[in-house]
Amino acid sequence: MSVDRAEAPRVRLTWAQPEDLVGHELRQAAQDGRDAREIEERWYAAGGSPAPDHAGASEPPAPPRLRALADELLDELATLDSPLAADEPTDLDAIVAACPHWPGPPESAPAAGDRTPSQDGQPAGRGRTPAVTPSRLHAAWLGRAAGCLLGKPVEKLPLTGIRALARAAGNWPLTTWFTAHGVPAELLAAHPWNRRSAPTSLAENIDGMPEDDDLNYPLLTLLLLQRHGRSFTTADLARLWLDELPAGRTFTAERIAYGNLLAGVEPPETARRRNPFREWIGAQIRADVHGWTRPGDPAGAAAQAHRDAVLTHTGNGVYGAMFTAAALAVAAGGESDVHGCLAAGLRVVPPHSRYARAVRLGIETARTEREFDAVVDRLHAVYADTHHWVHVLPNAALLAAALTHADGDFTRSIGNAVSGGWDTDSNGATAGSLAGLLAGTPDALPHHWTAPLKNRLATSVPGFDGAGFDTLAALTHQEALRP
Repeated sequence: MSVDRAEAPRVRLTWAQPEDLVGHELRQAAQDGRDAREIEERWYAAGGSPAPDHAGASEPPAPPRLRALADELLDELATLDSPLAADEPTDLDAIVAACPHWPGPPESAPAAGDRTPSQDGQPAGRGRTPAVTPSRLHAAWLGRAAGCLLGKPVEKLPLTGIRALARAAGNWPLTTWFTAHGVPAELLAAHPWNRRSAPTSLAENIDGMPEDDDLNYPLLTLLLLQRHGRSFTTADLARLWLDELPAGRTFTAERIAYGNLLAGVEPPETARRRNPFREWIGAQIRADVHGWTRPGDPAGAAAQAHRDAVLTHTGNGVYGAMFTAAALAVAAGGESDVHGCLAAGLRVVPPHSRYARAVRLGIETARTEREFDAVVDRLHAVYADTHHWVHVLPNAALLAAALTHADGDFTRSIGNAVSGGWDTDSNGATAGSLAGLLAGTPDALPHHWTAPLKNRLATSVPGFDGAGFDTLAALTHQEALRP
């Protein structure tokens, strides 16, 4: 009789082990309507485990026979057709065809009825392309950093833990940074801060903006535009990552795509091959610079974000990037109303997709409930039992709700986004980006959010470590002016 023998200790690489990917792919199959019951039965009968709830790798390592089965089942799962595919295309032409209100190019004449006066008294329709200013971009960079930093210490914590920690410090609703001061030791033990983030993201220890993937990716997008301009290809982005992005700084879908690139897989297949994270939040957090540098051009911003997103994502994962880029583009172009920005983002998302439904749910719930805690509770009732905390759909609903309920207020925008749980730093970053852009200048942002950043960003992206947000704004402005 043969048995699996214990092996020497090996690297437990998160978000990459085949035996961990199967559980995530089975959950993804259930979400998009693929019938994977027979495959699921085989997996659990063989001793397979569900996907890890929080971390990216399970313990202990799977024996060789189970890993081999995982590889086999991942390939079988990829052959199952989704009944939602027609409503959730990934190809850009098909997305445009599915969007009845896809925005026109900014140079076209304003359509009839599209002549709403702007603040300067001129028509604000598609016939004019306002220029974004360095000051507005400075506020967007600061807003993104502050929102991200607010969410870092509570990333991965359950909603109950976030609320308990903040309330114990007298900081609920969230109006300032998390702190351990005044929080009972037993509560800190029950809900420990994010291990990697706590030393640099609590009120008592913030000293500039620490490194985070939510800031690394905008820096990489800036590099991409500097090197290739707006006509960059997905292959250009792939080469940039291989040259400048350390593999260990990637997570979920980005890590899978990176590994696929190293294995010789060409994009966009890099997004599809054994990638159960292809509809998670990763592409959405990479979209800001595409929007910032296409002021008044949501269609152009969405198209750029699409070319970026398909390296790693499909369907709803791609829509998250397009929605964010389009919303930010209209804000960069002079739109001063957050609700108009969200509406513009929906114009580039297929209306029958789950992403569009998530955004509409977030907006409608925020308009219905007076207290934001009640909004969050309703969204968690819809998504918490079925979706991973990094999946794009619950986070899209929360982001839309947070921004809608805040009605343009910066503190409430990032506070709402983080207080709702799930991917706290990513949602805080995107909410802060849009709210900062709408605020228009760094001075319009509350000082207690911007002062601890000390105009200094830590990053492993070459050439940017220690850069100031004012410098990044100037560099971003150069790309916004590029033809």
